[in-house]
Amino acid sequence: MAANEVGIQNKLIRALRESDEPSIRYQVLTRVLGARPDSALAKRIQEKVRTSDRVARLLAEREPDGRLPYHPYAKWYGAHWILVALAELGYPPGDRGLIPLREQVFAWLLGKSHQDGIRTMRGRVRRCASQEGNALYSQLTLGLADERTEELARRLRAWQWPDGGWNCDKNPSAVNSSFMETLIPLRGLALHARLTRNRDSEQAAERAAEVFLKRQLYKRQRDGSPIHEDFLKLHYPCYWHYDILFALKVMAEAGRVRDSRCQDALTILESKRLSDGSFPSEGRYYRTGSKVKTGRSLVDWGGAGSTRMNEFVTLDALIVLTAAGRLPAAAEVDPM
Repeated sequence: MAANEVGIQNKLIRALRESDEPSIRYQVLTRVLGARPDSALAKRIQEKVRTSDRVARLLAEREPDGRLPYHPYAKWYGAHWILVALAELGYPPGDRGLIPLREQVFAWLLGKSHQDGIRTMRGRVRRCASQEGNALYSQLTLGLADERTEELARRLRAWQWPDGGWNCDKNPSAVNSSFMETLIPLRGLALHARLTRNRDSEQAAERAAEVFLKRQLYKRQRDGSPIHEDFLKLHYPCYWHYDILFALKVMAEAGRVRDSRCQDALTILESKRLSDGSFPSEGRYYRTGSKVKTGRSLVDWGGAGSTRMNEFVTLDALIVLTAAGRLPAAAEVDPM
């Protein structure tokens, strides 16, 4: 990296360390600069995530019993999505005040109605496994896991398709896994394997990673063309959607981002840098406003615009590039 590029990168990292968002400051410190999460500074900043305005707004619609008055999967303000958002923000684990939200998710995912909707056709379970995958990821990350969380991991392993992924396609002829329904279960199982040393989850995550790696995260196998143009755009949050940045982030978490088959996607990501070293959000999957019925976010995540920085997209990009060994500038900024 040229000296001027290093200077730009260091200036950007310093700016993110001074962000108004404590979640940005915490994750830059721990996931880009390499500070220990249990260090006094990291813990102090992480505690500010708990009391941040963003978190307060995400939890503002809870009722006196701690629950949200919606279906847990209500997009994007039900308990399921709020827990995922908190996990993404680096919310401190072990907060028992979140248990009512967890119980809403369990009542849904482990309930009879949900179970009755699971279909098996031609030996393949047709399930939107991103739901169980996100629940597994958020509960483990937030320190809310119990024996029922193990059931989520068991179900995901049992439902895995022969090619390594998952799909909810009810067409009996469907034999290929869905990118959208496979990335998040991969994330959850890789985390489960790391935290519990569960070999079955580790093997399932390895198989799921191959769904993406053999396609270089975005290419059709038959001709190398992009599977979908939207896969190449940057978004935050992705929710259940797919793009290369979200895929690279999951590959980093699973320890696979330095696989040579991630290189093309990493190069595309780097090509999207703005002049100040930051990254934009090129689209968004949410809307704000009290009158929005579906796809409603309780907070704005920095909006979208191809010529301006989005802090959350920039953070994820720096996390990925650090894990991939493509961000040498980070080593030159004192993490403490």
